[in-house]
Amino acid sequence: MRVKVISRSADDFTRERSNDLQRVSRNYDPNLRTQEKAVEYVRALNAAKLDKVFARPFIGAMDGHIDAISCMAKNPSHLKGVFSGSMDGDIRLWDIASRKTICQYPGHQGAVRGLTVSTDGGVLVSCGTDCTVRLWRVPLSSGIDSSDTSEKSIASYVWKNAFWGVDHQWEGNLFATAGAQVDIWDHNRSQPVNSFEWGNDTVISVRFNPGEPNILATSGSDRSITIYDLRTSSPARKLIMRTKTNSIAWNPMEPMNFTAANENCNCYSFDARKLEEAKCVHKDHVSAVMDIDYSPTGREFVTGSYDRTVRIFQYNGGHSREIYHTKRMQRVFCVKFSGDASYVISGSDDTNLRLWKAKASEQLGVILPRERKKHEYMEAVKNRYKHLPEVKRILRHRHLPKPIYKAGLLRRTMADAEKRKEDRRRAHSAPGSMPRKSVRKNRIIQEIE
Repeated sequence: MRVKVISRSADDFTRERSNDLQRVSRNYDPNLRTQEKAVEYVRALNAAKLDKVFARPFIGAMDGHIDAISCMAKNPSHLKGVFSGSMDGDIRLWDIASRKTICQYPGHQGAVRGLTVSTDGGVLVSCGTDCTVRLWRVPLSSGIDSSDTSEKSIASYVWKNAFWGVDHQWEGNLFATAGAQVDIWDHNRSQPVNSFEWGNDTVISVRFNPGEPNILATSGSDRSITIYDLRTSSPARKLIMRTKTNSIAWNPMEPMNFTAANENCNCYSFDARKLEEAKCVHKDHVSAVMDIDYSPTGREFVTGSYDRTVRIFQYNGGHSREIYHTKRMQRVFCVKFSGDASYVISGSDDTNLRLWKAKASEQLGVILPRERKKHEYMEAVKNRYKHLPEVKRILRHRHLPKPIYKAGLLRRTMADAEKRKEDRRRAHSAPGSMPRKSVRKNRIIQEIE
């Protein structure tokens, strides 16, 4: 006769240590757990509410400058180091962990307009309105606590015109400056090794491609975005838009794509191989977008605007994921993601650098494995139910300062009026004489090759 018995392994229910939680066996058969969906929905709702309760994005301010901060640069070989330049010519190296100045670089007689660091993290390049390019030695991470807090420049090159931006190759010894033209410099040469010019207007920003070191993109005061190739003697392609582009950032994970921060309150993502149409239009700012920087993961980017806010966008999202603001923060001129994508640094008109969390409700400090597992589960539940109205409403809500809220309403009213006007014109025109243009194309005037 066969007798059925319940058998179980002692390893499945015995604790490894006396202070461990008691192991519990669970049967996940949906027929036995009829309320599972309802329970998970309530958990998603609570997780969304707790996100708002614990949203404390602002970590601290770094003060020391006595004039507006105009530019910033990250050190690619040192996670905690960030450089800032101000309108009075002062350049500082900050330690993000302690939020203190490590080193100062005196020398510029006018506003510092561009900062960049070499690939090995050993040389800082600065340029400004005093028509000089200066190279500085960056102290080693082991020398952060040294008593010498000021550095002298390794080299100083005087040129014919003021500079508005600078960027270093991701791999190599070349760096490019933007001004009356685009100049390519070598660390060991006092004269540019190459110069590019397309038109007579000032170039205001320059960015090297992270995947192809010989490709760079610039934006100019003539509302243009230009792609250059160092292997040729002439510029490659030029895109004319209706409004000026203040800054450009390449996606580090998809180096064929870049995003442009525009004067008309929007950011436009382009594929460099197909410039006649934007891939995505990122809206929400209510004033000119001054600076933009991609996260090292390439999945999101941060923008700083003249409307005194910092916003974080998904790389393919039309609206911002987060908005950061304080009562004291003025117009934001520069923003950067930290090297580990955990923090955002912003520099503004009120002489302060501010440190923010990239995820507003993220828990700082050491997280136990059990806590991490709980956070991951709550995030998964929120993603599963984020399309439902109540969860969606809580996740989307952001508190806005009253001036920005009113400016947003005004912009929507103006856009609606413009749309009604265009519809009436189309209704009273000959059929086909006014073709509709998509949002991704209507800010582009022409592409020149």
